Amino acid sequence: MPKPTELQASFVAHLKDLADREDRGALAALRRGLGKPPGTAPEMFRHVIPWTSHLTSAEEDRFFLVASLFALHPVTCTKGNMGEAFRRIRIAAGGGDVADSLEKRFVALLNAHREDLPNHLRHAVALAQSHSIPVNWAQLIRDLDYWDHPDRLVQRDWARQYWGRTRAEEPDVDTDSSEEPS
Repeated sequence: MPKPTELQASFVAHLKDLADREDRGALAALRRGLGKPPGTAPEMFRHVIPWTSHLTSAEEDRFFLVASLFALHPVTCTKGNMGEAFRRIRIAAGGGDVADSLEKRFVALLNAHREDLPNHLRHAVALAQSHSIPVNWAQLIRDLDYWDHPDRLVQRDWARQYWGRTRAEEPDVDTDSSEEPS
């Protein structure tokens, strides 16, 4: 997946600055967008519009969505994507029924239509918050740009991060091709 644009990274830096300064009023204004269609909470305008005035309405909606989610869990990182965040939640939560439930949520997120994403992402971010797992907010904005790609690039990338093996988990493979299988 493409990396976040400079604008997306700068916007997330702005959100992080609000959190670092503990600007409760700004974060509360951004949280007012939760559960509402993006761009319909006027309290958010002063914190989002300066960054999006030259974007299309659809692009701007992604900034509104991520800003409201950020205000719910203002902890950011610069690596990975939501698949990585879910993987880290799975590890933090342990196994068993929790892992099964988490996987079902993750699959539902991967299957979500664009209009259902705000609700699914709100639940995902609440899970990340409950386990103190940071979110790569700039990458999330960028991923939302490609959500409807016919090849499901974002969904595949998130799945790789969630289910993929790390180098430490990969089995040793004998690369000697001179032996014939028995």
